[in-house]
Amino acid sequence: PGDPEAGELGLAAVPGRQAAFRQGLEAAVLYARAVGCPRIHVMAGRVPLGTDRAAVAGEMETTFIENLRYTADLLSQEDMIGLLEPINNRITDPRYYLNTPHQAAAILEKVGRPNLKLQLDLFHCQIMDGNLSRNLETYFPLIGHIQIAQVPERHEPDSPGELNFPYIFELLESLGYTGYVGCEYAPKGDTLEGLGWLRSYWESRGLQHGGTSKAAK
Repeated sequence: PGDPEAGELGLAAVPGRQAAFRQGLEAAVLYARAVGCPRIHVMAGRVPLGTDRAAVAGEMETTFIENLRYTADLLSQEDMIGLLEPINNRITDPRYYLNTPHQAAAILEKVGRPNLKLQLDLFHCQIMDGNLSRNLETYFPLIGHIQIAQVPERHEPDSPGELNFPYIFELLESLGYTGYVGCEYAPKGDTLEGLGWLRSYWESRGLQHGGTSKAAK
């Protein structure tokens, strides 16, 4: 993430911070290797303070692509995947450089490396673009990880909000998604109590609380 005290949130697209980015990436690889995690979120970073987004967009994209190619080469030696996550700039972070799956897909195409994927957080995607069904279908070949939270309050999937998560989960299954779904939300109360939505979802699908079929038992 760079230096949070200096207002940084990632470095991959920040001009002039290439050396610090590479140091951070190498440290992340050590941690990922130690815990057996095959995916690393490569954070793009923020538009520098005092600069206009449009004025620096070209330089930031060039920096991002250069750093992503370096990342892909390094991660290929570890059999790891690098992930790009668009973060909305309407609510969460006005200065974050990478904001939409369309922008991420265009950059991934320019980089052209198979071990770089899209980390699609449906909270951010809904805020920036909506159209989740078509976006999931369109970008599914690029997706390496999914994250969820209800919109707009970023709580549990069964809290009041805009998204119909049982429908979304069934859509992901129909598309053939076999990866993890990261629950990146802020629980309204106790964490375990807040997982009641998952138990209810499993039961609605005829599954035990471990996600296994009752018939298999």
